[in-house]
Amino acid sequence: MEQKFPLPPFTYETAKQKVQMAEDAWNTQDPEKISKAYTVDSEWRNRSTFLNGRQAIVKFLTTKWENEFHYKLKKELWAFTDNKIAVRFEYEFQNSEGHWFRAYGNENWEFDENGLMQKRYASINDFPIEEADRKL
Repeated sequence: MEQKFPLPPFTYETAKQKVQMAEDAWNTQDPEKISKAYTVDSEWRNRSTFLNGRQAIVKFLTTKWENEFHYKLKKELWAFTDNKIAVRFEYEFQNSEGHWFRAYGNENWEFDENGLMQKRYASINDFPIEEADRKL
């Protein structure tokens, strides 16, 4: 049986740990590695894209990082309950035309009893920035 520690129910410390683990994983830009934190039938909403399952997650993230260069993400714990975590985040990237962006957003996560994320709902807005305005 797959498990991804820490397991719910979350405490403040374990919720912070789960958020940091997600930030670290996403900053690797390794879709296969990242997908292992999700259930095989995980449900996602990312902006206006709806996904189901690890295979779809891998495909989505592969395409994402084929179009977003110099990606750097920072996540912050916003709130948590027994098996749910809310996160505020920002990330920066450069697109294929050389323009820089900072994306701001919120995610709501729900975990199964094995610590795998079964639901991820992300609302994200991009804001154009100058390279000199990068902070991540």
